Amino acid sequence: MLDPSELFELDPDRPEMGRPVLIQALDGFIDAGGAKRLAREHLLETYDSHVVATFDVDQLLDYRARRPTMLFVEDHWESYDDPQLAVHLVSDAVGTPFLLLAGPEPDVQWERFTAAVKMVIDRLGVRLTIGLNAIPMGVPHTRPTGVIAHGSRKELVAGYEPWVNAVQVPGTAGHLLEYRLGEAGYDAVGFAVHVPHYVAQTEYPGAAAALLAEVSKASGLALPLDSLLEAASTTRAALDEQVAGAPEVAAVVQALESQYDAFIAGRDSTLLLENADLPTADELGAELERFLAEQSQDPPQ
Repeated sequence: MLDPSELFELDPDRPEMGRPVLIQALDGFIDAGGAKRLAREHLLETYDSHVVATFDVDQLLDYRARRPTMLFVEDHWESYDDPQLAVHLVSDAVGTPFLLLAGPEPDVQWERFTAAVKMVIDRLGVRLTIGLNAIPMGVPHTRPTGVIAHGSRKELVAGYEPWVNAVQVPGTAGHLLEYRLGEAGYDAVGFAVHVPHYVAQTEYPGAAAALLAEVSKASGLALPLDSLLEAASTTRAALDEQVAGAPEVAAVVQALESQYDAFIAGRDSTLLLENADLPTADELGAELERFLAEQSQDPPQ
């Protein structure tokens, strides 16, 4: 393996930060409801931050797969949206420093990248790494947001009930990072919130709020969620109105509620929609999109 230390640069003038938590919120394979993005944006827009480490994206990204945007004005190129993969130093509501790894998930060199992040963790004295994810599930928006918790030690996720026994899924660089850190004896956890599959393509701030609530619980960071909760309330009201105006959608939501309640009660049920005569995510999403188009030109935000 090529030297991982050549993949990143640390700010030589970075301040002392004690033993911070590192939150990992890379753009990646799935981000249902934009929950991970909304959580990341909330942290960077709400609190003071600055970059303390940068990664060499030229070695990690496939530009032809994810082309950065450029602005053309009349007769010249005005600007280039330079992709940045970086670690930000952020301070929470009471001034406690923490770190946020943000930017595009690497397309290549995952092992070298995870080794590089481990070096950054060592040099910055990170005590705990927390990964964020959001996945579409057969759950109704009228029930509490569920979360799957996983970690490098059982003690780190004590009190969380498993949602599945075993499942094989496509890997991500973030998941590989948690796995490799666990192998090396580091503390690492991850949280994946459940987003109703029929709103997975729409911004769903309630899921972002749920993610950051889990981060606070795991880390002790003070992360007020007022703006996200307000947006979540507005989204919930819009969804309720849309469902009430479409009886066929309301029937599906009611079926999901019954299925969800049976699952939570511990009866022989599943959230995978395999035993119920329900439409697919695409079918239900199309129905909601049709209803939205008839009612308004603006989808709920």
